[in-house]
Amino acid sequence: MIEILKAVLFGIVQGITEWLPISSTGHMILLDEFVSLNVSPEFMEAFLVVIQFGSILAVVVLFWNKIFPFDLKGKPMIKKDIFTLWFKIAVACIPAIVIGMPFDDLFSELFYNYVCVAIALIVFGILFLVVENRNKKVAPRVTQLSAITYRMAFIIGMWQLIAAIFPGTSRSGATIIGALLLGISRTTAAEFTFFLAIPVMFGASLLKLVKSGLAFSASEWSILLVGMAVAFAVSVAVIRFLMGYIKKHDFKVFGWYRIVLGIIVLVYFLL
Repeated sequence: MIEILKAVLFGIVQGITEWLPISSTGHMILLDEFVSLNVSPEFMEAFLVVIQFGSILAVVVLFWNKIFPFDLKGKPMIKKDIFTLWFKIAVACIPAIVIGMPFDDLFSELFYNYVCVAIALIVFGILFLVVENRNKKVAPRVTQLSAITYRMAFIIGMWQLIAAIFPGTSRSGATIIGALLLGISRTTAAEFTFFLAIPVMFGASLLKLVKSGLAFSASEWSILLVGMAVAFAVSVAVIRFLMGYIKKHDFKVFGWYRIVLGIIVLVYFLL
């Protein structure tokens, strides 16, 4: 029962930090330092990735009308604009597929530690402040998903790759910063980030499951399913909150949060 409660806590943290640009992986690594699950190291490694599947489902449910490319009312019709969006998302995934996935184990070995997490939190926190200060004087050029070009999509994908290499960066944070620098509005940047997460996170989750061989105990499967279910429920609430928040506010609060958290992490582990 205690392990299930821990899984609930991990699900809550995953659901909150996956979509807010504050790094879900970084928070999960830090949480594991203080609230360790009584499971095998192999399962824990898979759990920290596969639990994200619950967050993916939240995006699918909330944005179904914007991501499903077929109109089933009356005779089946293809929504060309949504198909085009998926082609752009595919282009954005290229850097992660070509570089991120083949070297996933190497990146994990080199950079999955508290020092890298703290540095990434601070650096990208500062970036958020710099980019938002810059954007005060510049009106966004792109305010609709359809206006995102293939070139823009690829550049956003390169920013996503940075997050794949360095935990603590935040996948959503990196892609949002990349999009803002390209002149994309906050709302459009957030939506593209959400949709880009679907193939990336699904692929990462599937890859971890395959590598693990699905050799989990019954209790471990229970922990995983509970974590995913909680992550789904919390993600729904957080995504709704974020989309409402950024219509009236910028991302600076998240930048300051990242900087403060990064400093706390460094002080805690180095003293």
